[in-house]
Amino acid sequence: MLDSLNELLWIVSTYLWGLPLSLLLASTGLYLTLKLRFIQVRGFGRAFGFIFPAGQSSDWVGQSGRATPALGELNYYQALSTVLSSTIGTGNIVGVATAISVGGPGALLWMWVVALLGMATKYSECVLALVYREQSKYGHTRGGPMYYIENGLGQRYRPLALMFSACAAIAALGTGDMVQSNAISSALAEPLSRYISWSPSVLRGLIGIALFTATVLVIIGGLSRIAAVASYLVPFMVVSYLLAGLISLTLNSHRIIPALWEIIYCTPSPRAVAGGFAGGGVWLAMRMGVARGTFSNEAGLGSAPIAYATIKTDHPVKGGLVALMEPFVDTILVCTMTALVVITSDLWKGDISGAVLTSRAFQAQLPYLGGLVVPLSLTLFAYTSILGWYYYGERCVEYLLGAVSIPFYKAAFLLALLVGAVAKLEIVWNFADLANALMALPNLLALLLLSNVVRERTEDYFRKNM
Repeated sequence: MLDSLNELLWIVSTYLWGLPLSLLLASTGLYLTLKLRFIQVRGFGRAFGFIFPAGQSSDWVGQSGRATPALGELNYYQALSTVLSSTIGTGNIVGVATAISVGGPGALLWMWVVALLGMATKYSECVLALVYREQSKYGHTRGGPMYYIENGLGQRYRPLALMFSACAAIAALGTGDMVQSNAISSALAEPLSRYISWSPSVLRGLIGIALFTATVLVIIGGLSRIAAVASYLVPFMVVSYLLAGLISLTLNSHRIIPALWEIIYCTPSPRAVAGGFAGGGVWLAMRMGVARGTFSNEAGLGSAPIAYATIKTDHPVKGGLVALMEPFVDTILVCTMTALVVITSDLWKGDISGAVLTSRAFQAQLPYLGGLVVPLSLTLFAYTSILGWYYYGERCVEYLLGAVSIPFYKAAFLLALLVGAVAKLEIVWNFADLANALMALPNLLALLLLSNVVRERTEDYFRKNM
């Protein structure tokens, strides 16, 4: 019975995350890009002025120039760090390597395309989250797709808001919790077992307990503590990973130009050739690149607006400009670094994929330290994803059942974290993938129906701030 359910979930989730949802996400990004006149290009430079400390004072300045208390809890940098903490995860290491091993180096080219289109999607999500956000009776800011669906589209669309919230809460328990804790225990248990005379299964349990403790210490402090931890960890883990990649590429600089040619010409992988897809190298690269790119940066999924709604700002477009930086960091920087290290290693032409492929690529090209890069990066990436996704799940459960449900969800989240560290998660993966797909559908519909609101706010801001 369980095997039949798992197979059904796999078939449905694989179909949704294949051509249908990938094209829907990409086409929505293209539509918004054109409608907003390439906002990711003309607004890119402005975002830096808000993210870094010099731009933070504008949080409390209105159009009149007077100091005005803006609704919100986080500054731009904290909000971006919180969202990146959940976005940069196992997909940046595992998903990218899998895409290249199956679709060939050309998959990276399509990841770039998806990232550029996703920047417009993230911008629109954030603008709508800020336009339609609410303030709770306790003074906290609440927002996200469930609020802009209900408040922007009207009560008749409330079932879609409920559908999004339910699926997002489930996805937080699966993709954002159990899968991430499993990735951490898997990444650390085997290396540690070489130095400690305990079995990997025992080590996985101990790692789960340590992870449980570290997570409790952060989430009991609410959004402010999650944002504070993310503000420190995210820059450290991103810069460290990029630096390790740059050193690796520098030591093997003679392979970079050939790798770029393989990307541009969509060289098919040996698996594609063996499977009879050699002539469809471009198509397979596009399919894998679009699927992994959208899964990595989560543009259109609807999770990020929940955190962006808490930005302290006097104009929604300012928050939107900050949000469009997220796919750039996640995909253009982090995913690209993974891909280039893997491609220049030539190991993608073999029979390995996923985290093993990325790990061996670093080991082969970065002497002494290469073996540590993936386990440590995967641990940090996954841990911060747990923190970010907990906040998303909590807000969705609060929308569905009220604040009284939060302690129960917190207990369920922490229990799932422990289980995820030691259990086999094939059915959890498939169920969470399906929940992710189903939460994207109402969000994408709302983005399309409310795109005029985004355009009006965008034109208003740029007209006043030329």
